Amino acid sequence: MLFQQKTKIGTRVKTGGTCPESGVWKVDGTPTTTAPIAKGNRMPPYRGQAVYWVLIQYA
Repeated sequence: MLFQQKTKIGTRVKTGGTCPESGVWKVDGTPTTTAPIAKGNRMPPYRGQAVYWVLIQYA
């Protein structure tokens, strides 16, 4: 049986990128927010701006 390795906690993905792992993602910066984002979805903008999202928790 093959096991896929999970994306590491702390991985950063920019707005518009493809989410590599379902989980809770946090905006890297201030102000910040968290959002549940599913694997395969596009990373959203925050407050109309492109930001980096950091994986903080697995789904």
